[in-house]
Amino acid sequence: MRKLIETTFITLDGVVSSPEKFAAPYFDEEYAEYARELLFAADALLLGRKTYEIFAPVWPNMEEVEGEYAVRMNSLPKYVASRTLTNADVTWNATVIDGDVAKEVARLKEQPGQNILKFSTGDLDRTLLAHKLVDEYHFWMFPVIAGSGDRLLASIDTTHLQLTRTTPLASGVVVLTYTPK
Repeated sequence: MRKLIETTFITLDGVVSSPEKFAAPYFDEEYAEYARELLFAADALLLGRKTYEIFAPVWPNMEEVEGEYAVRMNSLPKYVASRTLTNADVTWNATVIDGDVAKEVARLKEQPGQNILKFSTGDLDRTLLAHKLVDEYHFWMFPVIAGSGDRLLASIDTTHLQLTRTTPLASGVVVLTYTPK
C-alpha cells in the first residue's frame, strides 16, 4: 500500500499562505536535497485546485533552472481535487478527481507503487483528515513571523499527531515529520 505524504511550508506563527513571500531566501542545497528525496520517493502527486493552478503554469518552464527535479515534477501523474475544474481545463499530466475525493484517494493508495506526494495545506486537508488518509506530514517550519495570512489547518477538529523525525537545516528551517497518532 502506498503512503500519502503531505509537505507544506509554515511560518513560526502558523501561516501557510503566500510562501513566495517568505520561503525563497532559505532555498539552498540542503533544502533542495530534502525536497528531492521526497519527490523522488513518489510516483504521483495529489494537489488541491489552488495549488494546481499555481504550479501548472510554472513547472513546465522550470526544467532549465531546476534540472532533474523539474523533469520529475513534470513527468509524474497529478491528481487534482476540485469541484470547479473539468478534464478539459486540466493540462500538465493531470486528472481531475471526480466524485468522492476520499474514495478516490483511498483507491490510489491501494495501488502498487511509490508514495503519493501532496504539496501545500488547504481545503482538501479537511477531507483527508476526516478520512484518515494522510500517512505522514512534513511541515517545513521557516524562521519567519508572517503576522497575517491563512493559518495551518484552521478550523479543523483537534487532531493529535506523533513527531517521528526532526530535521534541522543550516538555514534555520526545521522540517518536522509527523504521523497520525
